[in-house]
Amino acid sequence: MADAGAGSSPGPPGSGRPIGSAGDVEGLLRRALAPVEPPADLHARLRGRLQNIREGAAEELEGWELAAMRDPRNWVRPAIAVVGGAAAGAGLLLLGLQQRRRSRSRDLLERAERTAADVASGARKIFEQR
Repeated sequence: MADAGAGSSPGPPGSGRPIGSAGDVEGLLRRALAPVEPPADLHARLRGRLQNIREGAAEELEGWELAAMRDPRNWVRPAIAVVGGAAAGAGLLLLGLQQRRRSRSRDLLERAERTAADVASGARKIFEQR
């Protein structure tokens, strides 16, 4: 009742070969953990969706009346609009920073200085729009 391959560990399903050495495991891990490039239009799609969320939140807040503030039950929609708009604005800011960072030099100190300056200018732009 002993199998011919009872002493060897099984390979990947359907491969028909055992995983016997550390090199095989390393190769499998290397292939499994290989970096995957995102789709080319991911940045544009994400930017568009975040802009739509930010604009929708702004429209929700524009249509809201201060007289309705007296009733706490009416606070939910504006609160969600503020949080959603702020999160979308922060996401847009980070996307812009990432895009600028890729196109600039690789020096760490210079990148840190530019990132701080970009955050400050991006925040100023967001607050000037309102």
